[in-house]
Amino acid sequence: MNTTARSKGFAVQATELTRRFGNLTAVNHIDLAIPYGEIFGLLGANGAGKSTLIKMLTTLLAPTSGNAEVGGFDILKSPSEVRGRIGYVPQLLSADGALTGYENLLLSAKLYGLPRAERGVRIGEALNFMGLTDSARKLVKTYSGGMIRRLELAQAMLHRPAILFLDEPTIGLDPLARHSVWDRLRDLRRDYGMTVLITTHDMEEAEALCDEVAILHAGRVAVVGKPPELRTRLGAGASMDDVFAHYAGGGIREGGDFSNAVQTRQTARRLG
Repeated sequence: MNTTARSKGFAVQATELTRRFGNLTAVNHIDLAIPYGEIFGLLGANGAGKSTLIKMLTTLLAPTSGNAEVGGFDILKSPSEVRGRIGYVPQLLSADGALTGYENLLLSAKLYGLPRAERGVRIGEALNFMGLTDSARKLVKTYSGGMIRRLELAQAMLHRPAILFLDEPTIGLDPLARHSVWDRLRDLRRDYGMTVLITTHDMEEAEALCDEVAILHAGRVAVVGKPPELRTRLGAGASMDDVFAHYAGGGIREGGDFSNAVQTRQTARRLG
């Protein structure tokens, strides 16, 4: 990772970030501050604004108003510098099945502008880190879903980004593959000091992986906090599913007799 890209502040800092599509406000005056070195989760129902927010932070979509800094650079004034300091793995397949794993990584290395003398070493390190060395010369169309996701992570880490953006990184994966991806993300944070921002609908993933989460509702940040603290805030026995339903459901509630609701659900489960 390029440690010179770090600044004292936050890896991601958004201020009043807003995006409208005609009469639809997809992201509505969002303020967000993500420290360096965190694994941070963006949660929310479909249409809450997660993907639109990610696209703005990765410079793929210009905000209607407001602004953000990513890796210490302004997304509007310095988009090239932002792109040089981030990695992005979209939800849709980004690896080419007609190429081998090595060929996919070589193509990415060229696109990132890595010097020819460094490409082989970086590719070898990425393959080893993601546990794909033995499969490097096989066509990606023969890979399992988990292997493809790990290859996409390898592509995104080749240039040692300060911040890695992942849109639904484990969607459609079986439990073993999902946990393997989690392990690799923890390793990226530990070994490279990488900041990781993920979107997810998986509450187990949010609690197991994320240091902190933000739950979006109707384009706004409904709540930000550490998963255990958010559960405690709602009452004894609350799960992350309960937290999600509370803040990302039909309406954002403040207060209320949530503990009684949890007890009622637990009683119902015991009674079948």
